[in-house]
Amino acid sequence: FTSFLHLPGASEEVAPPVQPCFMVPKKEINVVSDMAKWKRSQAYADYMGFILTLNEGVRGKKLTCEYKVSEPIEKLVALLNTLDRWIDETPPVDQPSRFGNKAFRTWYAKLDQEAEKLVSAVIPKHLADAAPEVAVYLKESVGNSTRIDYGTGHEAAFAAFLCCLCKIGVLRVDDQMAIVFKVFNRYLEVMRKLQKTYRMEPAGSQGVWGLDDFQFLPFIWGSSQLIDHPSLEPRHFVDEKVVNENHKDFMFLECILFITEMKTGPFAEHSNQLWNISAVPSWSKVNQGLIRMYKAECLEKFPVIQHFKFGSLLPIQPVTS
Repeated sequence: FTSFLHLPGASEEVAPPVQPCFMVPKKEINVVSDMAKWKRSQAYADYMGFILTLNEGVRGKKLTCEYKVSEPIEKLVALLNTLDRWIDETPPVDQPSRFGNKAFRTWYAKLDQEAEKLVSAVIPKHLADAAPEVAVYLKESVGNSTRIDYGTGHEAAFAAFLCCLCKIGVLRVDDQMAIVFKVFNRYLEVMRKLQKTYRMEPAGSQGVWGLDDFQFLPFIWGSSQLIDHPSLEPRHFVDEKVVNENHKDFMFLECILFITEMKTGPFAEHSNQLWNISAVPSWSKVNQGLIRMYKAECLEKFPVIQHFKFGSLLPIQPVTS
């Protein structure tokens, strides 16, 4: 899948001569039988290709290692810093119900209003027409403002947002590590802050039977980081001391730390699936298993995918290549 990021216009510095007709993405999966269209679509192939390309890109690498940070990467981090700052400017309101603080709607309204402008700051002038299309994925990636919930479908929208930036050539092949370690990691920090600040409900969570209430991708990429680690094995991530000493290097352990901060009681009880994963003998087996589970539990579930939007960059049309 490494060819995924080698797209037309991705390697030349000049403006690609042919401008695609950008469009505002829309919902295409309306009934369960539409799921077959999704699985055959160019969007599914490109999305999955993107996830797997990044999975290879971070294999065996620490969050703290050296990697190239391009200007678009810096701009994406600045965008996420803006979202973070808006949380500080929009404190939770006093309300009777404990969960789903209504201040999230105020915060979200600001993003809704500013999203295109934020995206325009990341992409070059000659691609300005792409901003309305790409901005939709950004808006979809932070949770639902009606239900005040957040889940793996929103996370998928953020990966789709990054995938679109690759497709138009803003992000390139040598940005792979920075996409995961700098941009996606910053996104996770902001989402965790949103979840804590506004007490967001987990969207479509299977509770103890799901992997995690909110995220999935950092477990995939995080397990790839740990492949062939000289001393850390899957059985170690349920050890508090190991997590505390290594979470700054590994996304997977950062996720575990967040779960233990948010949940009480024995790990085996509140996160049974993860507890089971700790019995898998190697990280590469964990990684392969999580990819299969991601497809089955997220990408092939109607309640998650019914919200996905399709445009010119992630088309619902069947795979051509």
